[in-house]
Amino acid sequence: MGQDVTLTSSDGFKLGAYRADPKGAPKGAIVVIQEIFGVNHHIRAVVDRLADEGYVAIAPAVFDRMQPNFQTGYTPDDIATARTMVGKADFPAMLRDTQAAIDAVKSVGPVGITGFCMGGTITFLAAAQLSGLKAAVAYYGGQIAKNVEQKPKVATMMHFGEKDAGIPMPDVETIKAKHPDAEIFVYDNAQHGFHCDERASYDKKSADAAWKRTMDFFAKHLK
Repeated sequence: MGQDVTLTSSDGFKLGAYRADPKGAPKGAIVVIQEIFGVNHHIRAVVDRLADEGYVAIAPAVFDRMQPNFQTGYTPDDIATARTMVGKADFPAMLRDTQAAIDAVKSVGPVGITGFCMGGTITFLAAAQLSGLKAAVAYYGGQIAKNVEQKPKVATMMHFGEKDAGIPMPDVETIKAKHPDAEIFVYDNAQHGFHCDERASYDKKSADAAWKRTMDFFAKHLK
């Protein structure tokens, strides 16, 4: 359904992205921010799914500055490789590249953003720092708690797993206390990565519930 495209960031850097368009008139647009595993098969599937829901969707390859077209799966070796990438990640640069994706789709209508894992953190930061957004939905962003003093400028929703080893529940309670206006959900017995049906931690019940909430949230705010 989708196609590979090229984006140009504000500093002139060119990065790849995967974009899918709906069959009919779009309801708006949604930027999808990758996990540490790149714009891989799963992230492309999320983009395609959002196009099926009626949105123009685009996933910028925010690791392109380090390694163009970096993609892995979810084996233990893949995870180890991906962790070396995130250790070198330049968050200000990734936010610039996220802004390039927002700018690339804003002509179609209101723009939302969603992201998973590292992308969940970028989604939260984008809601606070970037322009052109109407709504943000972050899935298990591991560094949201470290950036909890930042204030989203748009309607924000967050999803967390109760059994996420990397995001302890006291961190989630801190986020809730600092952001009472955000819609924050915790999924019983769900682990990190519960949305991804290619990971061992996939939890269909939690993923389905979170997706429905996400779609309802975007339908409400992307008008």
